[in-house]
Formats: sequence, C-alpha cells, structure tokens
Amino acid sequence: MNVLAPGSNQVGNAVLLPFSNLQTLREQRPLMFVGGKGIYTFDEAGRDYIEAVSTFYCVNLGFSDEELIEAAIQQLRALPMYPSGIHRTVPVVMELAERLAEASPVRGGHVMFATTGSEANDQLVKFTWYANRVAGEPQRRKIISRRASYHGGTIATTALGGSAALQEAFGIRTDDSLFVTHPTWPIGALPDETEDAYCDRLVEELRQTIEAAGPETIAAMIAEPVSVSSGMFPPPKDYFPKIKAVLDEYGIRLYADEVVTGFGRTGKMWGSQTFGVEPDCISCAKGLSGAYQPISAVVMSDEFYSFLEQGSNTAGIFNHGGTYGGHPVSAAVALKVLDIFEKRNILGHVQSVMPVWQKALASLEDHPFVTATRCVGLAGAVQLARPGEGKAGASPSLTPGGLAQQVYEAGLAAGVVVRPLQGSIVLAPPLIITEAEIGELARRLRLALDTVLAAG
Repeated sequence: MNVLAPGSNQVGNAVLLPFSNLQTLREQRPLMFVGGKGIYTFDEAGRDYIEAVSTFYCVNLGFSDEELIEAAIQQLRALPMYPSGIHRTVPVVMELAERLAEASPVRGGHVMFATTGSEANDQLVKFTWYANRVAGEPQRRKIISRRASYHGGTIATTALGGSAALQEAFGIRTDDSLFVTHPTWPIGALPDETEDAYCDRLVEELRQTIEAAGPETIAAMIAEPVSVSSGMFPPPKDYFPKIKAVLDEYGIRLYADEVVTGFGRTGKMWGSQTFGVEPDCISCAKGLSGAYQPISAVVMSDEFYSFLEQGSNTAGIFNHGGTYGGHPVSAAVALKVLDIFEKRNILGHVQSVMPVWQKALASLEDHPFVTATRCVGLAGAVQLARPGEGKAGASPSLTPGGLAQQVYEAGLAAGVVVRPLQGSIVLAPPLIITEAEIGELARRLRLALDTVLAAG
C-alpha cells in the first residue's frame, strides 16, 4: 500500500509517534502531511494548514526555502558525510563554530555540536560533571530546573523540569535534580500579589532550595528564557537578574536553554538578550538550521571550557563524541541560515510585525473562551477557560475533551495547527510570516474557537 496515497486508511502498525496515543495510532490513520511552502503545510488530500507553531517551534524560515535546499545539495555533492573527531573535521563545521560563537550571548564561546536539543542539554550536564571533577569539586552534581519546563527526552534531560508524573512513568531517577517554581505571572500569583512581590517570592524559593540541598552540591541551574511547555509565560522583568545574583553568590552556573528561543523567536537573536539573561553556557538547536537538518550545539564560556581543556590535557583526549555531531550537510544549512538572517534582515522583519502579531492575538480576547493573551516576539499564547471555570480553565490541556484539546482539534478542521499546553493554545509561527498571513491565522483560530463554542 502506498502510505501517501490520498484516501488511504492505512494505520500505524509499525511506527510509534511521539506524544501520541499508541493504540489510537493502530486504529486511526494519523494526519499525513506531504508538502509545505512558506508558513503552510499540505495534507495528502491537498488541504492547506497554517503551521502556527512552526511544527515543533523550529521551522523558523518556513518550508521549501530554495537557498536552504541548495546549501544542502551543494554540500551533499562536495562531501556528503565525514565525522568530526580524532583531530579531523570539515571546513564548513569549523566556519559554523566560529560564526556561532561570535553570534552567541556567551563570552568567548566554544562550541560542541550534536544533533538534537535533547542531546545538547544532555551533553551539557555531562560536561558539567566533567568540568567540576577537573576543578576539584566532584560533589557539585545537582542541576536546578523548573517544573513545567522542557529540556529534552533523554534520561538525563527527562530528569530536568517536566512533571513528577512523567518522571515516575519512565522510572527516571532525579537524585541530581532540584526543582523550583516556573514563573507563570499573573496566573501563579497569590491574591493581591504584585509582579515584584511574585518575582521576589520565586527568588526566595530558589535561595531556600539551594540552602536546603547544600550549595556545595549544586553545579548549575538550567532555564529557558521563556518556556513554551509552561504555556509561554514571559518572566517578570527582574526575574533573571535576581536569580543570577543568587546563583553567583553561591558559585552556581546559569545555563540558558535556547533550543526554542534562539534565532529570532523573541525579537532578538537570543532569548537571553530579550530577558536580560547572562548565561555561562547555552544550548541551541531547532532554528539553528531552520529545522531543515538535525543539528544542535552547546556554546560554552571561556571559564567553563578551560576545565574541559585541562581534563583533555591530563587524559590525552576529550573522550566524548558522536558520529553525526556537526554533520557537514547540517552545518552547511546552518551556515546558510546565518547568511539569510543577515541578507534578508529576518530580525528586522520580526520586529516590524510584532505589533501586528500582538494586536491579532489581543483581538481574540472578546471571545467567551479567551481569558487572556500573551506575546513574546513572534510567539504567544491564548489562555482558555469556559465561563465560570476561572482563569486557567478546569481541564488540563491534553485531557481528552478538555477545552484546549478541543480547540486544537477544531483548529485542524479550520486549517491551522496550534499546540494545547497548560490551559492555553500556544503559538509560534515561522518568522517569515507576513501581516496578511497573521490576519488569516487569527481568522482561522477564531473559527476554531467559534466551532467549539457552537458545539456547547
């Protein structure tokens, strides 16, 4: 059977799809996409969908960009594959590392490539333990993260953020993890609590967590500048400067997970720049290649890197690597992404349409289901609740029959792909979206809301 044949009813007997119900996959054919152009994807029946979340917040330059396709083709013809390691690499990998280090918010950046954001965060934890052993502080192993954050799907990264239920389901040990509250102002505020007081309460929670665990056992804190998985709540304006001051006081590093927020999503090249984060290291992926090829990276400060070099000198080598880390085709596409950002002034375009984006989301606030909207650059969220349910709604986003899940499903019927998370519909369209396309996105999303409202 041709899996792409329109009208086919083939189900997924062999494939497992992430974040899906596996039994449903064997009983119902999944939605099949066969093409894409700009901000749109097309299913096997020819229907178009606005990718309002850039698939997994990653197709930042849209689909079928000819320059990115050509960059991949040229590298495939020149040298389709060569691993970087054992004092051997490829020119395009060296050039990408230099340009990425120069563009990053980390001082004196040094770059290690990987393939996914999960892998980048995983190796950052591994490098941290290595560096601390070299520094004579092997007891500094614990990593602070925030509940409801997402840092990846490996064993090490599943132990960071997320939920206790998720970690329990997979038997993930969290011995080296510490958890603090993720900022969700204003929904997470106490009655009559100001933004400043809310921020100070979270900073004090961090301090108490450090003291209780023993500062000498803690290596770092990892945080997304703004977290998609937590519902796209921008942090209070003083949040990162204040937590950085506490971490510095105890000699604890701050890592910025820029897997989603890197490469223009927040209106600046890095979310760290938007929110005043001064990280010791960053991880990035997704937008690094526009998602056209799998590639990720950790960018490390001089201070952090110095311990890796010292350990390498002692052992003779830095004993870490992966076959596809810094794949030449991925590196070539990532280099072209950096070229496109400059040549097409992608950041300038994002900044020019941000007011239109904010106005479009705010226009939905008159809907009976919408309690608030939030915007961060070209990302945002529409908070949902049925009348009488309160600010966040009565049902978790992914509960079958829950409001956010219903709006997601109605959105597919209306030709718009969104993501239901934390009682909200989360949005992060390709950065190339035009003012007219923003208007069409808002129209389709309102149609989805009205469809659910009419269904009672």
